[in-house]
Amino acid sequence: MLLQVENVVATSATWLSKIRDMALEYAPKLIGAIILYVVGTWVINKIAALLRNLFSKRHFDKSLQTFLISVLKATLLLLLFLAIVGMLGVPITGFAALLAGAGLAIGAALNGSLGNLAGGVMIMIFKPFKVGEVIEAQGHTGKVLEIGIFNTSILSGENKVVILPNGGLSTGVISNYNTHGNLRVDILLTVAGSQDIETARRIALETVSKNPLVLEDPAPEVKVLKIDGNGLQLGIRPYTTQENYWKVYFAEIENIKNAFDANGVQWPVPTQISINKSA
Repeated sequence: MLLQVENVVATSATWLSKIRDMALEYAPKLIGAIILYVVGTWVINKIAALLRNLFSKRHFDKSLQTFLISVLKATLLLLLFLAIVGMLGVPITGFAALLAGAGLAIGAALNGSLGNLAGGVMIMIFKPFKVGEVIEAQGHTGKVLEIGIFNTSILSGENKVVILPNGGLSTGVISNYNTHGNLRVDILLTVAGSQDIETARRIALETVSKNPLVLEDPAPEVKVLKIDGNGLQLGIRPYTTQENYWKVYFAEIENIKNAFDANGVQWPVPTQISINKSA
């Protein structure tokens, strides 16, 4: 009986000694890990706040601010986690390999989406266009309704909502109709080849200048674009604001036609050549 008691006491002493040794070994590491976590999260929050203030001063898009700060915080928290794990003595090689493999798998699966994501970030940073502006891109023309992280929505002239992926949009050609605050209205009309050019030019300029929606600066102009068998093709180019573009376009086609008729401007006469073959 006495021998069993001595064995129990010896075993307990051994366990207590091991616990003490483990406490002495891991307590500093655990305390250091806790301190690192507290300090690290404080630094990460400070960096996020500084970036938020910087983005606000630079007038970055709010959705872009939220996205970039979230990505940065997630990356820094991941690095902090790896640092804490390493401080506790856990090998981080396995974690790094696992994260690298997961990153490659996710990147391969979301290849197109990541391209659109990168394109959205570039559009929001460099701002080639803004919401409310009219653009022409990827074979579509319309008013920008929304600029998202992955896609941009525009409203076409047919009142259709067109969704454009940001990947191709950011790398393609974009025509912004609002950059200079006005638009040139291109009206093409063909008159007879025998028509006096200066008379037709004067009547066209007088007609478009009467429209209050046509801007005085830049001044409207009339140019001869082409001379062929069909007659003289005139390019009549008044300027107006973006919201009045179509009003000026349709109104002036009708007004110029009526003015030409009233002043005897000659329209081209279609000709037809018939060739009779003898039997």
